[in-house]
Amino acid sequence: MKVQLEKTFAMPGSADTAWAVLRDIDAVAACMPGAKITERIDTHHFKGTVSVKFGPASMSFRGDVEILSLDAANKTLRLVGKGTDTTGSSGAAMDLTARVEAVDAGSCNLRGTSDVSMSGKAAAFGGRMMDSVADQVLKQFASNFAARVQALQAQLPPPDSSSGSGATPEQDASLPLDAALPASAPAAAPQLNAFALLWAVFRDWLRTLLGARKA
Repeated sequence: MKVQLEKTFAMPGSADTAWAVLRDIDAVAACMPGAKITERIDTHHFKGTVSVKFGPASMSFRGDVEILSLDAANKTLRLVGKGTDTTGSSGAAMDLTARVEAVDAGSCNLRGTSDVSMSGKAAAFGGRMMDSVADQVLKQFASNFAARVQALQAQLPPPDSSSGSGATPEQDASLPLDAALPASAPAAAPQLNAFALLWAVFRDWLRTLLGARKA
């Protein structure tokens, strides 16, 4: 089963700031609920895990991530990931392209398109339900990503209006990515609350059912 997604999220920072976060694969993984990079093979290949919590129980997936392209000129990242759960009963693969688009000097949009394929138990939800689950996950990811962008933006000096220039994450080599976030910012996202996601799926299904009956 395959699901295609395309989303755009507003970011509270400049395009350069958002790109500084996007090009850091560890930061991106930390924004995804339950995700963690466990091994860096080289600059383009990683191993990781994703934990999904179902009430008191949890399911863990492990897999590989490959960065296919990192285009600084167009602020675009493309990666593919694939993995299986620890029981071998479910599998998933994703081809993701994420791009930062400037809106003005202090804001931008994060636009993402992805093709996700699932097999085994993970595919049992059906296409419509997986759309709802994926939408909830992406909203949590965008919220975490925006928090990192805002934290990094707050550390930068304001633009010098007299000279028309100001330091940015791209221009200031003294600002390393791993030190970009203040101590109060979360280093990793919590486990994904699958109960809340399943409730959202059920709610959407119920609305669709009631709407059909009224018609």
